[in-house]
Amino acid sequence: MFAYPKQAEFNRPVPKTKIYAHARPLKRLKELFVAQVGEILWKYKLAPETVNLPPRKGINEIQVFEIALRTPQLDPAILQAIDRAIPFPLVFQLTHEGQVSFAASYKRPSEADASKWVIEASFQTYPQPLEAERPPLPVALDLAGLYEQIVRRHIPLAPRPGESLGEQVARYNAMAAKQRARRQLETRLAQEKQFNRKVELNAQLRTLNAELALLQQS
Repeated sequence: MFAYPKQAEFNRPVPKTKIYAHARPLKRLKELFVAQVGEILWKYKLAPETVNLPPRKGINEIQVFEIALRTPQLDPAILQAIDRAIPFPLVFQLTHEGQVSFAASYKRPSEADASKWVIEASFQTYPQPLEAERPPLPVALDLAGLYEQIVRRHIPLAPRPGESLGEQVARYNAMAAKQRARRQLETRLAQEKQFNRKVELNAQLRTLNAELALLQQS
């Protein structure tokens, strides 16, 4: 998503065994890694010495991992496992056959245990050509501000004026939950035979659509 500065290049391979050691994946997840993931490269390290920004709010570094995919799609459980295994904010570049998509999570230090991180939500962009022009990193005063702007660029929901990142993510999560509920309701409606029950389900669907429209307003 961004043209990272040359001085931030790290370019070190990340063995899957190291991910396994920290994530402790079950057999099914290991099978997904083998089937869908090629090389994992620690591509960039955004830190005070590489981007000249001070740490803040427990964010001392932001890591950019590049993953060469063996398949067009990547199971979300794989990124979640890598994210949980690495105790830093992560941004992903996912490459496959000349295309790249980007992923990031809203990840914050736990209030109960500062050594642990909590993932509030994860986001992934649509693929684009690898050679597509990328903007420079956003202007920020510190690494926490840079991380916030990077994550916001991945969220498919425009922020409201004065809305914090945490509030925007919470609104996105509420919207995603209601979208899942709407899909379930639409399935039930398509299968329902009784007229009176169809009327009730349609009323619920209208209410759900109105609630979604409010959440989507910027």
